[in-house]
Order: sequence, then structure tokens, then C-alpha cells
Amino acid sequence: MSLQGAPLLVLLAVFAVGLPAATVALWSRWRGPRSVRTVQRLVSIMLCQLSAVLLLAVGVNDWGYFYASWSDLFGGSSTNGRVVHDVGSAAAGGRTGVAANAAATSPAPALGATTAGVRVDGTWSTPAQWATRGRLETVTLDGPRSTLREPAIVYLPPQYFQPAWAHTTFPAAEVMTGYPGHEQALVARLHYPGVLLQEVQAGRARPMVLVMLRPTVAPPRDTECTDVPAGPQALTYLAQDVPAAVRALARVRPVGWGAVGDSTGGYCAVKLAMTHSDVFTSAVSLSGYFATLHDSTTGDLWGGSEVVRELNDLQWRVTHLPAPPVSLLLTISREERGPVTGYTATRAFLAAARPPMQVDSLIEATGGHNFATWGAQLPQALDWLSRHLYATG
Repeated sequence: MSLQGAPLLVLLAVFAVGLPAATVALWSRWRGPRSVRTVQRLVSIMLCQLSAVLLLAVGVNDWGYFYASWSDLFGGSSTNGRVVHDVGSAAAGGRTGVAANAAATSPAPALGATTAGVRVDGTWSTPAQWATRGRLETVTLDGPRSTLREPAIVYLPPQYFQPAWAHTTFPAAEVMTGYPGHEQALVARLHYPGVLLQEVQAGRARPMVLVMLRPTVAPPRDTECTDVPAGPQALTYLAQDVPAAVRALARVRPVGWGAVGDSTGGYCAVKLAMTHSDVFTSAVSLSGYFATLHDSTTGDLWGGSEVVRELNDLQWRVTHLPAPPVSLLLTISREERGPVTGYTATRAFLAAARPPMQVDSLIEATGGHNFATWGAQLPQALDWLSRHLYATG
């Protein structure tokens, strides 16, 4: 029986209702010594509680598509898929004229322990290891345009501290969690710095600065990275304020940024590229979606305006507006069945995309909406992003 779908839910619902009814009916009918009757009653109570918990857990999983199969639940995830080119030129990179090792004419202040508002994560690396492991720092990024401010974790690769790269401006990428998410999960659960370091050391990727944060800039509200009329200006913060704040702290390029995220973060990454292609030229969506969600966590994100709603709908944009010159990588599993957030929605976006947009896909046969699936895809995703950020033609 499948982990998802009505049959398992119905079976567990029958147990969740039937076991308490049976317990009540048999409570005074147990036979044997008092100790045996006590054990029987305790076991029946535990089975009732277990059936209720299982029904709730499977119901939540069926709603969120977190685990798509039993093997996904118990065996973790691994990727045997490969990136397939779907739309546009097969050459890496969607923009031209971005130098791979541009010299900084007026270097930005380096992140460091003496910089106000910066906290160094000494558990990742010591100063003696910065040139071999890189450096993690927690910063607070202020947004003068949006009036928002959020914490972020910045990863500076080892090359940032090496003499040969001392005058290099690095490509940068915003890395975003899902909703509600926490930026620490990008380090502790998905291991972005470690995976990037591994891929660079293996020669499959080149160094870049990672700016890890959550897109939930007005908690607990899910803004879906939207400039809400008379509300939080989330898109302005992520698209304009964050790159400007990081440029003031580190040697990063002013344009040619990347974005990558999972779930809501994947939607936001593609949104940044499609709406601000002057800065964000490449984006990776890990099980992201393409239509702004509308539920109790979002409220009215559009101020009642149909135009604002359509402009925040990525499927609408790719169908009705001129395609921006950006490169996208979309990952999804065929087992993710959500009508808005699953495989069908991803295929619809791929079918509508057209040049000069370039779209690649990594479609897995199995996998769920979870860290195990995204973690297995992450090496290929960072390799892809690195190639496109360093492409010059």
C-alpha cells in the first residue's frame, strides 16, 4: 500500500475509530488475573493513541508530500538523475559580459570580527583554517528600501582568504529555506557550505559566496517573497536590499548573482531571477512551485488587485510576458503529486518556458518534499549554479 493517497488514510481512520470503540466494548470483559487485565487495558489504550498519531502523521504527509514512498521514509534519498536541458541554448549561462575573476577597483570592507553586527562561527573553522575551509559569519542585513532587517549566515569560501584571490570579486548566491524555515537549517541540515567546499575541492564547482537566509521576512506571515501592497516589501528586500548590504561587507559582484532554495525558497529563487534579471541571472528551484500560495498563513498578498496577483504568478509570467534572459534549474520528483507544488506544475512551467530563458531540469523517479531528497540533489545543483555564474559568454 502506498504511503500517500486515500487507501492508507482510510485504513488508519478505521483503526483510529475502531480501536477506541473496541476498547470501550471490551473494557469490562477482559478475563484473567487482575494484573493480566491491567496489561490488556494498557495495551489497548496505547494502540488507540498510536492509531491516532499515525493517522495524523500520514494526513500531514499526504498534505505536504514530505515522504513520497516507504523507501523514501525509511531509506533516505539518493539521486540517480541527471540534469536535462529543456529550453534555450545549451551553453551554460544566461548572461554575457560577467567576468569570472573581475578585479575589485574599490574593494568592499572585508567581513571580520571587527565589523559591527558580525558574529564569527568558530565551530566551522578557526582563523588558521579560513584559507582551507572558508568562514561562516552571522550578520544582520538592513534594508533601507524595504525597511526590513533579517539575520543571515554568510559563507566565504577558502579562496576569499588566499593571496592569489585577494583582488577578486566573487559571484554570490542567495540561499533560501522553505516556509517558515530557519537559516541554521541550511548549514545544519542541508550542509550548503560543506557541499560547496566538497564540490570545489573535487573540481566540479568554483568558489562563490553563499548568503543563507529565510524568506520569511515578516514572521509568522508567509509573504511568498511578495511586495505586499501596504504591507511587507519582501521582494524588494531580497532582490535589492540584501545584495546591496552584502556588497558593502564583502568582495562580491554587484550583478550576476544566483539564487537557490527549496520549496517556498525555490519559488522565491525563480521569482528573483524572473523579476530582477538585472541582478539575478541564474536560479535553482529544489521542489519549488510557480504560483503564489494563498492560505491562512499568507492572507491577502495582492491588495485585492488581480494585476498584482498575476505579476506574482510565475506560471502566468512565463506564459504572458517576454522571457527574461536568465538560466533556471528545476528539480522535482515524479512522486510529488501536488496540483500546485508538484511534478505536474513543474512540467507545465517547462512547457511554457521559451528563449532567451534557459531552463534545465533534474527530475527524479522517487523522492519527497524533504531534506533527504534536496540534500541528494544539492551537489549537482551547486555545480550547475557555479557553471552558470562563472559563464562569460
